[in-house]
Amino acid sequence: MLRYQHVYDLVVNLIQEQNLRPGDQLPSTAELAEMAGVSVISVRRALDELTHRGKIVRHQGVGTFVAPRRIVSEPSRPGALLQTLRGPSGDDVQLETELVSMVVGIPSDQHATALGIEPGSPVWEVTRLRRLGRTPKVLETAVLPLSLVPSLDEGHLAAGGSLYELLADRYGYTDDFVEQAIEVDEPTAWERQHLLLSAKDNVVRIRGVSLGDDGVAFDSFQQTYPAHDFVFYVSGTSRQRLVEPHRDGSWAVRPLGAPRSADPSD
Repeated sequence: MLRYQHVYDLVVNLIQEQNLRPGDQLPSTAELAEMAGVSVISVRRALDELTHRGKIVRHQGVGTFVAPRRIVSEPSRPGALLQTLRGPSGDDVQLETELVSMVVGIPSDQHATALGIEPGSPVWEVTRLRRLGRTPKVLETAVLPLSLVPSLDEGHLAAGGSLYELLADRYGYTDDFVEQAIEVDEPTAWERQHLLLSAKDNVVRIRGVSLGDDGVAFDSFQQTYPAHDFVFYVSGTSRQRLVEPHRDGSWAVRPLGAPRSADPSD
């Protein structure tokens, strides 16, 4: 095992075994080096990786701390994007919405197929950026056929109003059924620009289509999330919630008789 990976695992296990909470301080770089029996250089590399993965935060001259818990996204939950997000304690997440662009254009073949429209049929493309304070969190693009949505209220959207409430009120479209595909990928230059990411960051990209109760597709969408800021939670219809997205602890199986410190990390 690489030395920095040994330190990485040590910190992850330390957080789990001592039941450290977000904001709790971790041992210093020198202390971690002594605990792991490695050089400070190896510790710094491990801390860089832990920071990049959103597990810790470091404050210059203050110390290293357990990172805040991630926002929970429930992509299978019906409703507008903001209705599918919740904070670590189950509370609503207050994101502000910025209208990036709203144009009429010709969709790609993938959009045309998803929407069930003829190639070359005009569509709206509405792109919005969701921020938590000043930090961008979600980049969302909705593609809507002009044949179903002949007009949109740009002022309403520019003021942060809900697109899907507008579609429901004006045209009666609600997402009775949603089909989605989820992938982890490197961000495009467009995504890096708007989400303030580096080329080393990963994103979770959700592409989907929304259908009304008549089975007609009215929205082909894409949502891009910084991977280290979110947990994605999907459940069936039973709603037993046996697995909670913020339930701490390892998902590993420890061999019989092995000490707890032998647990592999998540």
